[in-house]
Amino acid sequence: MHQFLFLTSLVSQEEMREMREQPIDPQAEQEIINSIQEVYYSNDSFDMVQHELEKLPPELNLQELEEYRDKLKRQQAAVSKKVADLILEKQPSYVKELERVTSLQTNLQLAAVICTNARRQLSISKEDFTEASLGLLANQRRRHLLTGLLKSLRTIKTLVTVQVTILMSDLPVLGLSLSVLTFKHYSCISELNSKLQDTLEQIEEQLDVALSKTCKHFDVSHYTRVQLAYTLLEKTQTAMDQLHMHFTQAIHNTVFQVVLGYVELCAGNADTKFQKMQYKDLCTHITQDSYVPCLSDLCKALWEVMLSYHRTMQWHEEQDKEAGNMLGMNEAVVDHSYVKKKLEHGLTRIWQEVQLKVKAYLLGTDMSNFKYDDFIVVLDVISRLMQVGDEFCGSKSELLQESIKRQSVNYFKNYHRTRLEELRMFLENETWELCPVKSNFNIAQLHEFKFMGQSRSPSVSPSRQVLSSQDQVLSSQDQEVLSLFQHFSQEGNPFERHIDNKDEETEDVLASNGYESDELEKCVYQDYDSDSDVPDELKQDYVDEQTGDVPLKSASRETLRSRKKSDYSINKGSNAPILTNTTLNVIRLVGKYIQMMNILKPIAFDVIHCVSQLFDYYLYAVYTFFGRNDMYESSGPGLISSRLRTTLNRIQESLIQMVGKKLSLSVDPSIHGGPGEERKEKVPSPYLSQLVVLTTSETLYGLAQRVVATESLVFLAEQFEFLQSHLDTMMPAAKKPFLQQFYSQTVSTASELRKPIYWVVAAKALDYEQMLLLMAGVKWDIREIMSQHNVYVDVLLKEFEEFNKRLGDVSRHVRVPLPVSNVLWEHCIRLANRTLVEGYGNVKKCSNEGRALMQLDFQQFLMKLEKLTDMRPIPDKDFVETYIKAYYLTENDMEQFIKNHREYSMKQLANLVNVCLGSHINKKARQKLLAAIDDIDRPKR
Repeated sequence: MHQFLFLTSLVSQEEMREMREQPIDPQAEQEIINSIQEVYYSNDSFDMVQHELEKLPPELNLQELEEYRDKLKRQQAAVSKKVADLILEKQPSYVKELERVTSLQTNLQLAAVICTNARRQLSISKEDFTEASLGLLANQRRRHLLTGLLKSLRTIKTLVTVQVTILMSDLPVLGLSLSVLTFKHYSCISELNSKLQDTLEQIEEQLDVALSKTCKHFDVSHYTRVQLAYTLLEKTQTAMDQLHMHFTQAIHNTVFQVVLGYVELCAGNADTKFQKMQYKDLCTHITQDSYVPCLSDLCKALWEVMLSYHRTMQWHEEQDKEAGNMLGMNEAVVDHSYVKKKLEHGLTRIWQEVQLKVKAYLLGTDMSNFKYDDFIVVLDVISRLMQVGDEFCGSKSELLQESIKRQSVNYFKNYHRTRLEELRMFLENETWELCPVKSNFNIAQLHEFKFMGQSRSPSVSPSRQVLSSQDQVLSSQDQEVLSLFQHFSQEGNPFERHIDNKDEETEDVLASNGYESDELEKCVYQDYDSDSDVPDELKQDYVDEQTGDVPLKSASRETLRSRKKSDYSINKGSNAPILTNTTLNVIRLVGKYIQMMNILKPIAFDVIHCVSQLFDYYLYAVYTFFGRNDMYESSGPGLISSRLRTTLNRIQESLIQMVGKKLSLSVDPSIHGGPGEERKEKVPSPYLSQLVVLTTSETLYGLAQRVVATESLVFLAEQFEFLQSHLDTMMPAAKKPFLQQFYSQTVSTASELRKPIYWVVAAKALDYEQMLLLMAGVKWDIREIMSQHNVYVDVLLKEFEEFNKRLGDVSRHVRVPLPVSNVLWEHCIRLANRTLVEGYGNVKKCSNEGRALMQLDFQQFLMKLEKLTDMRPIPDKDFVETYIKAYYLTENDMEQFIKNHREYSMKQLANLVNVCLGSHINKKARQKLLAAIDDIDRPKR
């Protein structure tokens, strides 16, 4: 009702008076009171104003608010009137009750007098019984004191027993401190307790230090004692929290001290400014020479920390098993769940901290100018570290991958640019002499391709493929099963094994100075007056690694050379590959690239693209050196296929930096890069060494150098074919079409260079102009059948015999493979046959007997030629015979012949019309045939 009274106070007295004066029906008044909400009858804490405000609608309406206010006023007035009526109604009862209160007060005064008298009587009775009761109470109190004394004596006896037990334990102060808590109600023990609290704090500090020592070098007995102490203190969870903090701090302190040591060592002074630097800034002061050793030591130190954490988890797992066996699995899980979750969660945190520290180190130095071997070691170490992270917590090491990818792209671009420049230098200084290798030479024998002999996944780092001596005691099955943490749990470090790789002995691939066996008679040996052109890299890996075979001192150089045989002379047999120092250098460079690609999957496409550029540049150089010639190529019948031409155009456009001049020969001259279009990755076109002479007829115009250059390119293409499956496994799926296109359009075209290169030799090897002059002096309009062929046939055959002799001379120094000799013979025969057709086409007058003489000459030529070469059928034989037989064609047949045989020149066809048909057709018919010749577009074959 107090709420209603409060409402009453809010209304002015005048309003209340007006409401009371208004006559209200009692029944209506009761209905108004009943309409009041129950909430207004609640306790004093009810806030009526807040209640009414909350009831207001979102959109206020003045009329509705006034009506609601009037309703509340009516309720308030009804309540006020009801209260007033009740007061007036109860007035008689109030007066009557007041009288009863007065009567009660009088009775209470009388009762007080009675009580006073009663207490006086009780006091007298108490005094009478007190003396008798005191003795009994005193005895009882004495008994109680003696009982307490006996209990204290027994407690002291127990304390003495506990003291002896504690003194015999491993942690006396800790045990005593726990016992003091039991007897601290004694004053002497309380003083001892205050002193022991200080000691206990020192113990906890020492325990914390002892716990931190387990982060670097985990010792089972030491860690067991520390955990026992924390268990007695009932602070196991606190210990785990502290443990993770110590591991994080250990990582920071370890890497900082390792890097600081190298920085100060390289600085060479006692300056303490480095000690105040942040770790990230300190990493930028590492020198290039100390970078790899510092990284190795850094990873070794981090490995010790992670191994300690791993062994810590093993210790707790073993404790869980023992506790589970003793208490039951459910209780063990409950007791150790916190520790287990804490340790598992800490794995990711610890590895993340390791990644951050190594990332800062990796990105603190620009590695673009590092030596290849140093950078490979960096990749190998980081690859091993990522393997550790995978085994440690299943992490993919995104931070490390991102960091090493950034450095790798930066390094590889610079490295590849330098290698291309070196390749250009090698090519420009290459004399295209044989590099002597054994007959069983294979690229897998090279140090850079040792990984090809391993039956392991390409994703395994090189350091993991080669096991040190201590690892070889394990069986191959154990090596695959054991993880790094199992393998190096007690001793050793996985970051020390990459050093062992450098001590591997590379197989000797060079041919010895003498003969190892009869098989070596088929090997090529080339004597060098100087090794100045041999790269230092080759000298180190090959010249210093001999097989120990004893050479035959009696064999002179001439004897050795005379005993060598070539494919040209034997046409079969196993022979040493034809390759040059530059070829070997490219092969080894490809091996280095693939090594980097094995470790760095993210930049595999970039590496393979650069590998393709090495081959492109080599192919382009061989072509520009030996296969490009305006005069002879323009007359060559389809020497360069459209695929090869497209490949050469692509290489020039994308890789070759053309400065100030255009390519004037076979490659499309419109495609060239001007000074404004030069790109950083382009390389200048190479120039042939002045030591290489290609104009001497005695050497068949440098045939030996051409063979070495072309066949070394073919050999290089074969090695690329051998590597295709391995490269395909490394190439990302989205980029595989690039690799397939490279092999189908570039690598496979290497052998096609034989045609244009050897065509230049064939075009100069025989005197075709002399043949035309001799044929021009022959009289073809004879009237009788001749039985003797013309002299020009003998001269031509003599040219072929001389060519055969020179080819044999070349083969004594350089093995001429059968495909090469076939191409040379084919070119020479084609040129000879075309010279014959050209000579026949120059004839002004010819009779049927003259045509018969032409056939006799050609048959004599074929008969003698077949004795000089094994080529069957003779190339372009039909080309000559068809032209000779065209003399017998009629006018109609000649018209069809012109349409079907576009391989002949317009001059040659016109000669058939003018000479062969001669006076057999009229002038109009002759003009018609000549017009048909002019209208036909004849692409050269």
